Amino acid sequence: MTHFNGTFSPPGDKSISHRLALMSILASGNCYVSNCLPGDDVKSSLKALETLGGSYETDDYIHVKITGLGGQTVNQAQIDCGNSGTTMRLISGILAGRPGQFILDGDQSLRKRPMERIAIPLRKMTGQVDTQNGTCPITINGQSLQGIDYKLPVASAQLKSAILLAGIQASGQTRITETTMSRDHTERLLKQMGASITQNNLTWTVEKSNLTLPDTFYVPGDPSSAAFFLCAAAIFRDSQVVSKNTLLNSTRTGFIDVLKRMNVNIDVNQIADQPEPVGDIHVNYSSEMIATQIHEEEIPSLVDEVPILSLVATQAKGKTVFKGVQELRVKETDRLDAISTQLNKMGANIEAGKDTLTIFGPTPLKPVSELESFGDHRIAMTLRLASLLTETYASIAQENCIAISYPGFHDTLEQLQKNA
Repeated sequence: MTHFNGTFSPPGDKSISHRLALMSILASGNCYVSNCLPGDDVKSSLKALETLGGSYETDDYIHVKITGLGGQTVNQAQIDCGNSGTTMRLISGILAGRPGQFILDGDQSLRKRPMERIAIPLRKMTGQVDTQNGTCPITINGQSLQGIDYKLPVASAQLKSAILLAGIQASGQTRITETTMSRDHTERLLKQMGASITQNNLTWTVEKSNLTLPDTFYVPGDPSSAAFFLCAAAIFRDSQVVSKNTLLNSTRTGFIDVLKRMNVNIDVNQIADQPEPVGDIHVNYSSEMIATQIHEEEIPSLVDEVPILSLVATQAKGKTVFKGVQELRVKETDRLDAISTQLNKMGANIEAGKDTLTIFGPTPLKPVSELESFGDHRIAMTLRLASLLTETYASIAQENCIAISYPGFHDTLEQLQKNA
């Protein structure tokens, strides 16, 4: 019987790795980054920095020396953002305030994702940002910006970050108010890089600032990547797993709170708190899991973990309901449909509503020969573990998309199985 045992270190956090690369466009100095995520999305951000006139040096994309541009970008560029919504949205805010003409494009998946939500506030700042029917390609004619007061219509760290990165280039103050706290890595890095930024409850205020890169930066392990093996330990009999040096930022660890409510055996040991909280997470197999409700205000802190939490919920007693998850319909794929169709194919009982996901459990999963990831890395990893739960190894279409966020996923999978 498959089970997992041992310790592992998840790859560097994807969100922080992105931001170090992209904020280097505006920041001066050199930064030696260790434990950077060597995933395809972060490579898109590093290549964007290079396209705009910056540079980086690396042998493995884990240890990277980044040379900041200090805002001195080339005045014309076409930037391929690949599959990365983070790259496209954050760089839109950066380039809206830089002189020149820029075109941002991406792959077929990225071309389906909503980009008008970025363009609207940037236009309010007098930015010239044009989308194509609300999606990319995006054309930006960079110019001087004016600060604004803006209330986010959706809880989105990418949208918030785009406005913040435009705001530190704008005249006057820029104030951004959230309805629910989303991940705050951009804000933390802006503080560390010397920006004028303050917080009052759910409102952030920034003013025009010069940024300087830190000399060194260690990227903590990505909790969204760690979640796959931590959740696997909860549902695979006789499993015991420890995720080392993992980011414990409270805007990212909602999945831990959900697992605790589901009666999962989970312990967290924080070992550092600056510039980001870091520690180890320990999960044992949990034989008496119970269902729970996940409310809309919790979703920003666990939005990337909904697929793997859904798999956990299929093994819990009762009805688990995710509320306010409409944002999952505009990710790399429609994740609500992907989760429900693929896990139901294996015998799960899942209902996907417009903005809800309801899972009835426990349901034993049955082997199937073929599954579809829809090119979505988090769906692919969830389905690989679901397949192993049936003691089989299904063929998963486009499984190589896992490299977007967790290039070493299969190596860690094999290592934790060997230790068992």
